[in-house]
Amino acid sequence: MSMINYASREINCKIVYYGTGLGGKTTNLEYIYSRVNPDTKGKMISLATETERTLFFDFLPIDLGEVRGFKTRFHLYTVPGQVCYNASRRLILKGVDGLIFVADSQASRAEANIESMHNLYENLETYGYDLSTIPFAIQYNKRDMPNILSPEELRGQINPLGVPDFEGVAVDGTGVFETLSCVSKLVVATLA
Repeated sequence: MSMINYASREINCKIVYYGTGLGGKTTNLEYIYSRVNPDTKGKMISLATETERTLFFDFLPIDLGEVRGFKTRFHLYTVPGQVCYNASRRLILKGVDGLIFVADSQASRAEANIESMHNLYENLETYGYDLSTIPFAIQYNKRDMPNILSPEELRGQINPLGVPDFEGVAVDGTGVFETLSCVSKLVVATLA
């Protein structure tokens, strides 16, 4: 649920990066943070406990324009990768405006991708959210690794809705901004 700040004339939107542990969610956020204009972003905050970590920062993109005279500010979050931290994953999804699922392209991680995608559906359901109505894209990350599945194989396993998907290598930025731009534009379109 987008929040409107009338004083600053901003609409605050929440985009959550979801996926498997060590799949590249944090690397995506760190890459974006390193490339966003320092004048338009807040601090990166790491909410860490002994066993899990969630990253967060916000930024004000200048190329998406205004919605009814309001600027859009995006708050980007990662969830803990391991499904055993489900309570945190579910809590971070509350009020989500857009989702990016970061899948690990390595064949050995196929089952983890499927499990994490099912977990996403279950957690959204607890809030009454329908993934088919939320701006959503998938990034097939780690395309630079050996023994990877083809995009077609990954689509067959985790993209039954046929949402926009992108190949990525988060460590060098390949596909990172393309994925974020897609979801950001979809979020803005829902506000108009």
